[in-house]
Amino acid sequence: MDDGIANSVYRDPLAHWFVTEAYRIADTGELVGAAGERLVAAGIPLWRLAYFQFTLHPEFDGKAYFWRRGRGVEVAAAAPGLRQRTEYLDNPLPRVFEERKTIRVHLAEVEPQAPLLKQLKSEGATDYVALPLLFTTGHVQALSIVSDAAGGFSTADLDRMFLLQFAFTRIVETHSLRDTAVNLLDAYVGRAAGRRILAGEVKRGDGQTIEAVIWYSDLRGFTRASDTLPRDAVITLLNDYFGATGEAVTAAGGEILKFMGDGMLAMFPVPSPAERAATATRALWAAASAAETIATLNVARAAAGEADVRFGLALHIGEVMFGNIGASKRLDFTVIGPAVNFASRLEKLCAELNLSLIVSEAMARLLPPNAIGSLGRHALKDIDELQEVYGVRGISA
Repeated sequence: MDDGIANSVYRDPLAHWFVTEAYRIADTGELVGAAGERLVAAGIPLWRLAYFQFTLHPEFDGKAYFWRRGRGVEVAAAAPGLRQRTEYLDNPLPRVFEERKTIRVHLAEVEPQAPLLKQLKSEGATDYVALPLLFTTGHVQALSIVSDAAGGFSTADLDRMFLLQFAFTRIVETHSLRDTAVNLLDAYVGRAAGRRILAGEVKRGDGQTIEAVIWYSDLRGFTRASDTLPRDAVITLLNDYFGATGEAVTAAGGEILKFMGDGMLAMFPVPSPAERAATATRALWAAASAAETIATLNVARAAAGEADVRFGLALHIGEVMFGNIGASKRLDFTVIGPAVNFASRLEKLCAELNLSLIVSEAMARLLPPNAIGSLGRHALKDIDELQEVYGVRGISA
């Protein structure tokens, strides 16, 4: 908006800031902090400002952003099931979210029953206001403001903030939509792929050639297990297995690309030629970590009378094309190339050799000699020459 028009229409400096500067702030925590500081500078007796956002995320229900005068901003994630827990139900926010009502409590004049309000009053708060933020999508988020001034908020203070509520809502709705897109892309296609998709790599064939360590793994005996075990037991088995392998990959800086039935394809991109050995070592560390976690899991499964989780995993390094593959209306952001095919063929050798982990010769050249041992030369499906493969010391069947 032209500054001249903004100065004419938005005579209130706060309103002027919201429409000319606040929308440029892309980080929600930074926005909440800046808004709190601006409100105080404008003479509003604000002590605490909090924004509550429910969102779509596989690991948490939402986030809360708390700003306090003189203390900056703190961000807290809400664990799944928040809306059913006592600390949420016994406070004012459910009415704001579910009934879309503004709640005001003059803390200086009453003895509140809600634990949150009791705590705020004990810390010196005198006035509490929580109000709904109505998104164009129909979703409702919430904002709360707290004063510690003797008389709390004046009518003029609240009138100013209620007008600004709409500008704040539009900005945080944009943030929320972006965060949801990022969260879901991270969960369903992976962080690196998600970033590229959001950056505009959405056309079939878009991508680039990179060097990466390829991780290809699957469960052994899964077909039989899926035929004989109850459905819930099969789902639990897969989640336990993918939890162990997937968390090991991401903890080591890898990228999970896809789950294929009982199989998992992942990669560890090589940042530069000088970091090839370090990347290979990280991938091997992830494989060892996954094997250790599954061994621990198998102890618990044995105690429960359940069969061991047995898996095969192959590591190989090479060039791949990382990008969009598929039909015009249904794309997959993944890796393709001879290195991927080689890793998948190599993994099939795990069952023949009764090993959980094997690595290719290309990987072996980058790993410490005392960590690996040759398993000889073996035939791989659709590959003409015999390939030397290596086992990892300390990781067997």
